[in-house]
Amino acid sequence: MTLTGICLAEPPALPRRHVALGPVLAAELDRIMAEGLLHTVFQPILGFHARSYLGFEALTRGPAGSPLESPLALFEAAAAYGLTMELERICREQSLRAFVSSGLTGKLFLNVSPQCLGDPTLLNGETLQLLRSLGLTPGNVVIEITENQKITDFDAARGLLGHYRSLGFETAIDDLGEGFSNLRLWTELHPQYVKIDRHFINGIGENALKFQLVRSIHAMAEACAVHIIAEGIETEAEFAMVRDLGIAYGQGYFIARPQASPDAVPRAEVAQALAHGKISIFPGMQSPRALATARTVLRQVEPVAPETPNDAVFARLESQPDEHAVPVVKDGIPVGLINRYNLIDRFARPYRRELYGRRPCSQFMDASPLVVDHAVSVQELGRLLSRSARHHLADGFIVTEHGRYIGVGHSHDLMALITEMQIRAARYANPLTQLPGNVPLDEHIARLLEGSVRFAAAYCDLDRFKPFNDVYGYRCGDDMIRILADTLLAHSDEGLDFVGHIGGDDFLVLFQSADWHGRCERILAHFDERTRPLYSAGDLARGGILTEDRRGQQVLQPLPSLSIGVVPVEPGSYHSHHEISGAAAEAKKQAKKETHSSLFVERRRQAAPSCGD
Repeated sequence: MTLTGICLAEPPALPRRHVALGPVLAAELDRIMAEGLLHTVFQPILGFHARSYLGFEALTRGPAGSPLESPLALFEAAAAYGLTMELERICREQSLRAFVSSGLTGKLFLNVSPQCLGDPTLLNGETLQLLRSLGLTPGNVVIEITENQKITDFDAARGLLGHYRSLGFETAIDDLGEGFSNLRLWTELHPQYVKIDRHFINGIGENALKFQLVRSIHAMAEACAVHIIAEGIETEAEFAMVRDLGIAYGQGYFIARPQASPDAVPRAEVAQALAHGKISIFPGMQSPRALATARTVLRQVEPVAPETPNDAVFARLESQPDEHAVPVVKDGIPVGLINRYNLIDRFARPYRRELYGRRPCSQFMDASPLVVDHAVSVQELGRLLSRSARHHLADGFIVTEHGRYIGVGHSHDLMALITEMQIRAARYANPLTQLPGNVPLDEHIARLLEGSVRFAAAYCDLDRFKPFNDVYGYRCGDDMIRILADTLLAHSDEGLDFVGHIGGDDFLVLFQSADWHGRCERILAHFDERTRPLYSAGDLARGGILTEDRRGQQVLQPLPSLSIGVVPVEPGSYHSHHEISGAAAEAKKQAKKETHSSLFVERRRQAAPSCGD
């Protein structure tokens, strides 16, 4: 093979500590490689549709108690001594043998760095011979290209991967979005599998930007027949979100931790999550009020201690031009914030650096920065910034959790988020309540029907709202609608139940909560209780509002009440959002026959006529 020996990638930049690598680590590395002291663990890759394992990724560890036990330290040491190819070759052979001896089946994902794609033992048939001797075929193996190096020769890389594919191997790109990864790597190398970096999966259910990015990657993968593997799934919520996005495969601690002899089938908790008949609510579709907090715009910035010299802070700001402010933290508690431009301006004056460079940075910090809890809504945060000192707009703010520092936020990030929310609200949400409108409601109903899950559609409507609005004014009318929106949200499970505002005083709640009936009863009681302060003492005493009819005569209208019409939806009983909305509207009409707040549940399970029928 003429491609043998071609340099495909730039060697990774080594940490500074490797400048001082001494003979101890060198001897340890030689001992590990010579005596075969490495051990292999396997992490399963789950197929969501098949509900079984696609295969296992082989991961190498150094001997327990060794300074090279962790794979990061092990491979960094090998790179420092120019032994990467030799180490990867040992790992590859050991992984193949361990895969067979453990009795595992399916695909074996083997990590190969770009610079080792041209390893002669991969190209000259030696690895093929080993596979045959173990009873494996190239079809069992996926060559997973790691992201620790930047590929510089795409033509050579394409040639090598084409050669491996011609032999029956499959290929994968690891950690898309991390390190040097970009879309060119995907389009140039044409892998069968693409792994999404764990950063984009972590917290995907609470981060609309991560969600949209992963959704876009999935759409691109489907367009070019590539399989997506979501890495770093650590919670059941992340598992459910990835599953409901339609991504084919997942990997992470929630599914299984790496083990020397992993189970051949998913554990009971994972099997239950696969069979869980609930549909996740995609981020960005819920009420922005419930989602967007100070944590949404959080940036994790390493703090400095109050005694840190000003010179050290200045050097850090010089090396990190995108860092606008440095938080000062003592024992986990924020005590100040150093503005980049303020410090640079001070040091630009004659003799200032010589005078103050070695002094503690607490001397130049703002000792009264804006500090907010991570759960503060972005709207409230915006109000706090607008009312605070002018320099806080430039400095940004510190974010805490239980009073302890967790990161900083920038004003321009906050303004960008608020603008994005306003644009999205104008397109998809009701401007009064900020709850999702008809388009997101229809989309979520379609997902529920497609997923064949049980749910209940609850149509909520105010009775005799117009007389109240006419007598008390539109501002009080808006207050009543907002009270209803808040009541619906308070008695819904934000992870399961979708609250939408159709328009005016009409709302639709899509309950996946099994106790939806009790929730509806609590909504009725809570609404009546919370709206009492809106009425005058006289109207409360009369039990109604005095209005004039068309003849000018006074008429006593009962106080506004709330009607809820519910349609329980069984899999297969309805086929479109038109049928659901029609049936819910009919149920609401039955509820409105009462003069007080009431609940009507449609038990006939038949679709009501909808528009166009």
